Amino acid sequence: MDKLQLPDDLHRLSLRELQELAGQIRELLINTVSRTGGHLAPNLGVVEMTLALHAVFKSPRDKIIWDVGHQAYVHKILTGRLKNFSTLRQLGGISGFPKPEESAHDIFATGHSSTSISAALGLAKARDLSNEDYKVVAVIGDGSMTGGLAFEALNNAGHLGTDLIVVLNDNEMSIAPNVGALSGYLSRIRVNPAVNKLKEEMEQLIQRIPKFGEATVRYLDRLKDSLKYLVIPGILFEELGFSYFGPVDGHNIKQMMNIFRAAAAHKGPVLIHVLTKKGKGYPPAEENPQEFHGVSGFEVETGRLKSRPGSPTYTQVFGETLLEMGRQDRRIVAITAAMPEGTGLLDFAHAFPERFFDVGIAEQHAVTMAAGLAKGGKRPVVAVYSTFLQRAYDQILHDVCLQKLPVIFALDRAGVVGEDGPTHHGLFDLAYLRMMPGMTVMAPKDEDELRRMLYTALEIEGPVAIRYPRGEGQGVGMTGAGRLPVGRAEVLYQGEFAALLAIGPMVAVAEQAARLLRQAGISCTVINARFVKPLDQETILYWARRVPQLITVEDHVLAGGFGSAVTELLSDAGVRKVKVTRLGFPDSFIEGGPVSQLYELYGLTAERICQIVANQPIPVAGVNSK
Repeated sequence: MDKLQLPDDLHRLSLRELQELAGQIRELLINTVSRTGGHLAPNLGVVEMTLALHAVFKSPRDKIIWDVGHQAYVHKILTGRLKNFSTLRQLGGISGFPKPEESAHDIFATGHSSTSISAALGLAKARDLSNEDYKVVAVIGDGSMTGGLAFEALNNAGHLGTDLIVVLNDNEMSIAPNVGALSGYLSRIRVNPAVNKLKEEMEQLIQRIPKFGEATVRYLDRLKDSLKYLVIPGILFEELGFSYFGPVDGHNIKQMMNIFRAAAAHKGPVLIHVLTKKGKGYPPAEENPQEFHGVSGFEVETGRLKSRPGSPTYTQVFGETLLEMGRQDRRIVAITAAMPEGTGLLDFAHAFPERFFDVGIAEQHAVTMAAGLAKGGKRPVVAVYSTFLQRAYDQILHDVCLQKLPVIFALDRAGVVGEDGPTHHGLFDLAYLRMMPGMTVMAPKDEDELRRMLYTALEIEGPVAIRYPRGEGQGVGMTGAGRLPVGRAEVLYQGEFAALLAIGPMVAVAEQAARLLRQAGISCTVINARFVKPLDQETILYWARRVPQLITVEDHVLAGGFGSAVTELLSDAGVRKVKVTRLGFPDSFIEGGPVSQLYELYGLTAERICQIVANQPIPVAGVNSK
């Protein structure tokens, strides 16, 4: 690999050399991801497919759009990032997802699913309007095809009829040999330009026959469609206006190069059905592709994943608590958007299969379905990553809040999530949720408080959102299922020098700062806000009138977040004398990196709070004083 000028040299390599290169890439993927963590199994499955794409198309002139980006590591290796691949997902290193700022070959930024066909269609129409000549290829997985946006794009692309290639990477479906062989035969016939030309000429000839011409053509069309329904597995795509090619073996470089070339010569939208094996070439990933989809690191020799954290994770506590609540209350149902394991719902699904719904990658549908369940007297819990709930903004507002329906949103991965970076950080939920009428918004300081918030949410006759971070909890004991008084904060320390108002995991940071300041003879009040909406106005205003400075701390963007809610309250109440400093993330997309490093970089640390309270300001990104 080191001797090649990639991706240009791929066009001159022999089939044997491409196959050897595939083996080298797999070895690099396994060794690198074992250290950095990342999405291993999806990338192992697309090595040959990505090589074939770059051997046929000329990136970046031809545009290759990756859906989600879980499978784009091979693309990165082949497009100038081989030498820096060891920095994958590290702070300041290569992103784990396509990133246009990183390379001209990364055409479109991705991280959320089902977007590639829409983006590719837009690029294809821009090409047509500009009278340019290049190919546009969207690569989408079978999982992403469960998202409604993908079908919206397919429908529109088929209607517009522009030249567009969609590569469907199918690593789940198993097609029997006889069906596969027949479909492959039909595919070879249909992509042959000579056969297509002959078909057109025959139809024109028949139409010239007097009296019987048009009727004969209609009969042949009906006969052709009947046969297609019987033997062609891609009939759905054909009916949407696509020419369906495949299925093709996604690990056969020669076959894929041939079919990619045929698709490039074809007019109109084309869908190529590629069959791949997730985790291909690494036995532990082949045997357990779900576990190796995204890993934090592992031993290459054994496939043993890095040890689990000592304390239960917030996700585990959520799952255990919901299972317990489900046993007590048969109204409770759980909904996930293709992430039963990632959201902690597997045990609930096994215990109550009839009350568990995995809707696929369809967050909008999940929320409106939850609204319908609530209308029917159930208590739905929508478990979703914070970043993905953004996709259902209108459904939360219109279908849930407008009707005051008791839907509980369990927002995992709130705040910064680490190496996955800007597409996955949950830094915007407080801002878009707290402005929705009737919504209650909570964030626990530890895993025990998460448990109590879930029980509290069940008693609220309206929509509730509970946001909690990725990873292990604070290691506290579980006190039971006691409810919290809605809209009431918790005063943890009392002091006259400053008041530290914190939310979620930032409460522990504020407590640490207060302890450090106490050692220096400075006493501070520490308030665990618990609720972003409704705010505990009484407690906040009481301390705002007693201390000279007030500091809000949140793992969220400053714009529209918890600190904004506090300053709005102070302004409305006419409190002017207290100095307010808001700590949070700035008005920018935050890069990927270890959570602790991101907190340090943006000033969300006990040391930074101490500097502010002690009146020793040091400029740090993410600090905004008023």
